[in-house]
Amino acid sequence: MPSRPELLLFDLGGVLVEFSGVEDIVPWLRETTAENVAEEAIRQHWASCDLLREFEFGRISASDFAAGFVEEWGLTLSPAGFLTQFESWTKRLYPGARELLEGLRPTYRLAALSNSNELHWRRNEALLGVQALFERAFSSHETGFRKPDPAAFRFALEALEIDPGAVVFFDDVEANVKAARDLGISAEQVVGVEGLREGISKLGLLK
Repeated sequence: MPSRPELLLFDLGGVLVEFSGVEDIVPWLRETTAENVAEEAIRQHWASCDLLREFEFGRISASDFAAGFVEEWGLTLSPAGFLTQFESWTKRLYPGARELLEGLRPTYRLAALSNSNELHWRRNEALLGVQALFERAFSSHETGFRKPDPAAFRFALEALEIDPGAVVFFDDVEANVKAARDLGISAEQVVGVEGLREGISKLGLLK
């Protein structure tokens, strides 16, 4: 880690923002199939879902994503009903998240780097005011790059005009942390605000 980083870069979902996803579709799948689908199988399907990736790349519309998702997963919901549920998966800022960032802002530049989509990003901005907490907030559906692709990090570094060695990155996904480190960015895997607070304290970033 740099002796004193200039910028702290944060993932959103699972770190600063409470987000529920794959767990919410388990009941729907069990209602529409005769088999008791194991949660791990659902997680694996979710992780390899091309439709979700295309939506997070900004390559397909919300309506096309919903129609394809309902068909692929065999949901009983209509596409419109699914979109309502899907958008609500972004819940809230974790308690204490705003105060933690406000405590860091006088000392560091703050930015966010998220794999997201137009619906969740809109909710982040309208209901949670997330983007106002950062100098810049980057979403994959706008940049066209998803973590852990190194291009996602390079895009943010170039836009922020900063060297990787002056950045500390926090994410809840191990692959994203590794990708950042491979580029020379100091990175910590943390989960939730308490995990983030512990990571920040361990690095001596918040007095």
